[in-house]
Amino acid sequence: MKYLFIDTCSNCLIISTIINNKLDYFFIDKNNNDTSSKVMKVLKEAVCDINTVDKIFVVNGPGSFTGIRVGVTIAKTIGFCLNIPIIKLSELELLATTKTDTKYNVSLIDARRGYVYSGIYDKDLNCYLEDQHILLNDIKYPDSYTVIDNYDNIDLLKIIKKHEFDEPINPHDLKPNYLKRTEAEEKLDDKRS
Repeated sequence: MKYLFIDTCSNCLIISTIINNKLDYFFIDKNNNDTSSKVMKVLKEAVCDINTVDKIFVVNGPGSFTGIRVGVTIAKTIGFCLNIPIIKLSELELLATTKTDTKYNVSLIDARRGYVYSGIYDKDLNCYLEDQHILLNDIKYPDSYTVIDNYDNIDLLKIIKKHEFDEPINPHDLKPNYLKRTEAEEKLDDKRS
C-alpha cells in the first residue's frame, strides 16, 4: 500500500509517502508564502505517478487558516479526480506522536493574543482532552504530561498506523477544522453588535 501524507497547517510543511508501513519519502521545511507552489513541486518529487497512491492522509487543522486551505484543497482535488480515499487528521494529534517519558502529551499551537490550539493525548494517541481553541492559562493539565509545541520528533508512522483503517471521508465533505472563527468574522460580529 502506498500512502500520501500532506500537512500544510502549521509553520512546517510536511509531505511524505509511506509504502508498506515504511517512510519512503519525507520532506519537512518552513511553511511560508509560497506554500502552493512548494507543495506541488514536492509532490512531484515524492510521487512520480500519483495514480499509484492508494490513500491520502491530510491534516485539516487547526493552524494557519491559509495553510489549512491549501492542503485540504490539494487533497480534495487529487482524491476526487482520481477516486483516492482521504483520511483527515488533527495537527494536534500529529504533535502528540512525539515520544516522551510522561503519560500525556499536551499539544500546543500558538493562536495569538494569549490563545492556543490545544489537545491532550495519551501514549496511544487516545484523546484525553478534545482539540480546542483556549486561553493558555485556562488549560487544565493532567498529571504526568509533556508540552509539545514543535515538530522535531514527530512519529508520522504512529499516526498513520492508528488511522490507517478509518472510514475515508467524501472529498466534498472534507472541510478545514479551524476551531475558531477568522478575524474578519469576529470583526463583522463586533460591528453588528
